[in-house]
Amino acid sequence: MTGFQQDDFLPTASLEMLRLRASLLERLRAFFSRHEFLEVETPLLSADTVIDRHLDPLSVTLFEDPRISEVGRQMWLQTSPEFAMKRLLAAGAERIYQVTRAFRGAERGAHHNPEFTMVEWYRVGDSMETGMALLSELAGEMLATDRVSQISYREAFLRHVGIDPHAASASELEAAATNLGIAIPSDMPCGDRDEWLNLLLATLVEPKLGVAAPEILYDYPASQAALAQVRNDNPPVAERFELYVNGVELANGYHELLDPSVLRERNQRTNLLRQADGKLPLRGDSRLLEAMEHGLPSCVGVALGFDRLVMVAAGANCLSKVMAFPIDRA
Repeated sequence: MTGFQQDDFLPTASLEMLRLRASLLERLRAFFSRHEFLEVETPLLSADTVIDRHLDPLSVTLFEDPRISEVGRQMWLQTSPEFAMKRLLAAGAERIYQVTRAFRGAERGAHHNPEFTMVEWYRVGDSMETGMALLSELAGEMLATDRVSQISYREAFLRHVGIDPHAASASELEAAATNLGIAIPSDMPCGDRDEWLNLLLATLVEPKLGVAAPEILYDYPASQAALAQVRNDNPPVAERFELYVNGVELANGYHELLDPSVLRERNQRTNLLRQADGKLPLRGDSRLLEAMEHGLPSCVGVALGFDRLVMVAAGANCLSKVMAFPIDRA
């Protein structure tokens, strides 16, 4: 006996669904070919990894001696191909995209799987506006719609929460959450503005986004820039944008940060937050920083969850219906 349940060998997606998935992938490649993007491949296993408070990479021991497989160099399965693709941009590439597998620990549910398919692209010379326009065009083509709307982070919060997310203090955000009847996690850090914003976004804003048509949310708080540039508005905002359909986030884009000294500062700050959350810090040095020192051209990059795209295109309610073998059957 193997210990597997009966029929555990079967895929969770129907063959009809897998045909739709293949058709969407074919259309996606045709879109990028028409826009003169070069398809590239970069390593899934790397010494470098994205440093993010909420993304947890899976580590692999690259052993030399198979008899002592626990001894060797620590490598990381990539949470996205971002670092390597930006190294290609620094080497002279101008329009590149990739369809690849990505890996994230502690992510499992109706809209999450530890291993998933990501589409990521970069185009040199784009502003945030032209980057959003390209994403809108792709979404319209893949989802058969001629309407993709846009709304700023501030306007979305004013409309759905009744508060200005750029001006409100942590205590005001907490009061709004309490008054609106949101279930507040017992371990919620009371003075952390970003965590209160994330809670309000997830519970009150995101479910309303992209319901009538695909919708792009843009101009995030500067404190949530990740690897995006910060525009010096009053107050400053991150040139970051995300695509939603029926409350599901499909894509995340940045007008990319170019200054390596700023990235070092953000990495240090993020590692402190990871430690405060009880997580291990991640190595700050990387070949991406070397590439940025060499010179990263001005560009926009976008990462799209292909499995989620298939899910919303098919009208499915969970990833297991569009993936042949999710983690429970991997």
